[in-house]
Amino acid sequence: MFTGIVQEIGLVSHKEETDAGITLEINTSSRFLKDLNIGASIAVNGVCLTVINFSKNKVSFDVIPETLRVTNLKFISKGSEVNLERSLKFGDEVGGHILSGHVSCTGYSNLIYKEEEVELLIECPEEWVKYIFLKGYVAINGASLTVAKKTDNSFSVFLIPETLNATNLSKISDKDLLNVEVDQTTYAAVKALEFRNEEN
Repeated sequence: MFTGIVQEIGLVSHKEETDAGITLEINTSSRFLKDLNIGASIAVNGVCLTVINFSKNKVSFDVIPETLRVTNLKFISKGSEVNLERSLKFGDEVGGHILSGHVSCTGYSNLIYKEEEVELLIECPEEWVKYIFLKGYVAINGASLTVAKKTDNSFSVFLIPETLNATNLSKISDKDLLNVEVDQTTYAAVKALEFRNEEN
């Protein structure tokens, strides 16, 4: 589990196709990798991946075809910046909201620049929009954000300077594909209500 508070921006140093998908190698700081173990979970752009190898300032993952199919990891390449977060430990502060690291859907970005703020609008499949509520939580590329606006097929958030500085969202352009994970609590509540309505 994760909190949606991006801890570091990593740099993809190697991407290699394999019979089982791809292998990714990401450069990061030794501080981020301190006390890491093989088999640990790290969220990469909000996608929970398992560590297969690491050194002082590099960490490697295998990414299977299904993960590539449903996330934006298939589009990253050498030199791409990715959001990184270590898995949550008991006793850690939850600064964002609880995330599973399982991407709900992907959506295309549309940036709207205003005088002192940046609005990020994301096109979202209708079957997932119903789990997104105004002032509720959503994760974009693994970053926990608050929903500001919503339509039948899109939603938007406002990006404050701190978010832009601490994540790779400062690097996105219009029509970039972003990973979206809906709030699991909201998802469970809506599913329960739907099940109750089907019974009645």
